[in-house]
Amino acid sequence: MKKWSNANIFSFLVTFICLILLSGCNWVYNMDLSSSEDLEGVNEFNTEVPSFSFTDHNGHNMGTEQLMGEFWIAKMFFTNCPTVCPIMTPNMQTLQESTQAKNLDVSYVSFTVDPEYDNAEHLKKYGENVGADLSNWTFATGYEQKELAEFSKVAFLSPVEEVEGSEDIMHSTRFFLINPAGKAIKAYDGMMVDQDDILMDIENTVNEGL
Repeated sequence: MKKWSNANIFSFLVTFICLILLSGCNWVYNMDLSSSEDLEGVNEFNTEVPSFSFTDHNGHNMGTEQLMGEFWIAKMFFTNCPTVCPIMTPNMQTLQESTQAKNLDVSYVSFTVDPEYDNAEHLKKYGENVGADLSNWTFATGYEQKELAEFSKVAFLSPVEEVEGSEDIMHSTRFFLINPAGKAIKAYDGMMVDQDDILMDIENTVNEGL
């Protein structure tokens, strides 16, 4: 039997620890998500997004009233996220560029799970730094974390919880497509770099006007 060297053991431990850290922010309830995927990274979804009124990155009111009647894609994140958000946000920025290139009328909303730190001014700077087109991408704040956690649980069947002994906050790693009637109808893998199937599904769904 081959013996492991100290270097092999160290490498294994580093990899294991990284996976554990990543799983913290990546933990998400999968109840009511389809167990099968017709396209890679695409799940059918069916929830009512409750009425809400928060604050955008400009300090203005934003919520159900402003979004009703249009397709929009939502995700949870926070600017100090040490694990998955640095992957999710660039993926959403790429998706925004792709939908704009196809002239798809889709808006984007990122809800911070750390509203105490992520105020409107901070979120605006963050959005500019990550290359978001703020003309149709809103960064939302202006609520208590407890309020956002309840909203995420009802709207997206996903938890928002602080990780004990860590600066991490557990939240969904999915992007959710909400239709003009205010229903979340699709869930996409926000960690997937290859977005061809996701983009195709968004294009088909928006063009069908579901």
